[in-house]
Amino acid sequence: MKKSVFFIPLMVVLVVLFISPVRTYALGLEAAAGYWNQAPSGDLQYSGALGEGTKLNLKEDLNYDSKARPYLRVKADLPLFLPNIYFMATPMKYEGQSSKDFSFTFGDKTFNASVPFESMLQADHYDIAVYYSLPFLNTATAGSLNVELGLNLRIIDFEAKVTQGALSESANYTLPIPMVYAGVQLEPVDLFSIEAEIRGITYGSNSYYDLIARMKVKPAGPVFIAGGYRYEKIKIDHNDVKASMEFKGPFIEAGVSF
Repeated sequence: MKKSVFFIPLMVVLVVLFISPVRTYALGLEAAAGYWNQAPSGDLQYSGALGEGTKLNLKEDLNYDSKARPYLRVKADLPLFLPNIYFMATPMKYEGQSSKDFSFTFGDKTFNASVPFESMLQADHYDIAVYYSLPFLNTATAGSLNVELGLNLRIIDFEAKVTQGALSESANYTLPIPMVYAGVQLEPVDLFSIEAEIRGITYGSNSYYDLIARMKVKPAGPVFIAGGYRYEKIKIDHNDVKASMEFKGPFIEAGVSF
């Protein structure tokens, strides 16, 4: 899959934000990088010409375990008449070796029982949200409470693959998903804040929710460190792929905020 389709726009966004005069183009800028310990659970199924594929459990059948992955996020608070922008890149990839005591179907291939096989699941996703803050609430609370509401576009770079010797089958696609975005920040004192974010959508039998809770401390100047918990739940039926999966775990991050 062509990762450059998404990494090139990411680099462009970051370069523009960091080399452009902040006072001219934005009233506020926040950039952070961190690690999220992603614990997977749920099922994956890929159907093909042979009929309905076998439902494979991510932990019991594919032997996937928690994986710590880096991520990046950038927020730009623009002048009042323009929507603010929030960009986030979240890599996600699992690999495992396993075997089953019965044959199973994945796509158009049937894999043999009691023979070891390898599998890979990739679900990198990229978010860009446009949102507005509620200025009257921020003013009424003397800047200690801020609420953000907007729309988020998530692009999933998805690939699932099973290999057993010379036998191999894979499913891959790029899926854009529009979502609702909401965020809240509570800052009782200048050096400490509590934040929460939610992105989500439900349509037909499909649903996708992403929840983030964060505690942030500013030890010096614009620098901050933060920790929290992130939970994603996805249920999709797309291009013969059915999945009901969860990814959750703690994260840590560091960044700057102007």
